[in-house]
Amino acid sequence: MREFKKLHEQEDPLLIANVWDVPSAKTAEKLNFQALGTSSAAIAAMLGYEDGEEMRFSELEYIVQRIAANTALPLSVDLESGYSREPKEIADHIRRLANLGVVGINIEDSLVDEDRSLMDANAFASILSEVKDELTKSGQNVFLNVRSDTFLLGLAHAVEETQKRIRLYEKAGADGIFIPCVENENDIEAIVKSTTLPINVMCMPGLPDFERLKALGVRRISMGNFLFGALQKNYEGMLDQVITQNTFKSVFEYSKN
Repeated sequence: MREFKKLHEQEDPLLIANVWDVPSAKTAEKLNFQALGTSSAAIAAMLGYEDGEEMRFSELEYIVQRIAANTALPLSVDLESGYSREPKEIADHIRRLANLGVVGINIEDSLVDEDRSLMDANAFASILSEVKDELTKSGQNVFLNVRSDTFLLGLAHAVEETQKRIRLYEKAGADGIFIPCVENENDIEAIVKSTTLPINVMCMPGLPDFERLKALGVRRISMGNFLFGALQKNYEGMLDQVITQNTFKSVFEYSKN
């Protein structure tokens, strides 16, 4: 985990390649990415589930095992909300992933029932603190990237609520903070300045370019499931060409590129 943590301290932000299977992981490694992170939404879609812990932890664990066995890159895993509400069970899930070679996890402060909603900040911080204590007792050193869904859920005072939650999560043992869906430069700067922890932002249409994010103090940039979604659209287009052209020529033309 020490080397993975150092990647959050380098001059340029750490660009994480979000992957969902062995081929996507191997492609990222071929292109010299420094680290990988799984996308829970992409893995869920690949297995026929909606995002939000519909798949079983054992299914996630198997996919992670196959990815970890086929790459030498540091691997972080999106654990959603922990696949349990019990800190000891969450810590056990993290230990099982660490035993596969995983160096970090994402854990989020929202839950999906019929809709996604934020957990109480103090209650989530308490869970996080207990998870951290359990990991420390067993000697597991895993990078805890704590995701807050204040912007994802469109809160009216998202910056202030994010800053409040960051203070709680920092005290509870977070190693990094992930704020998906934040795009505005002023919001990003205010969040970065509110903590010494590395801030992670995610691929969004209005997100500033990487040089600007570096100037704003962002330490980690991830992709979510957006590349997976784009690939699925490209696949749909290729299949449509096969149907409309009554030939496979387009498939082989594409593979030449």
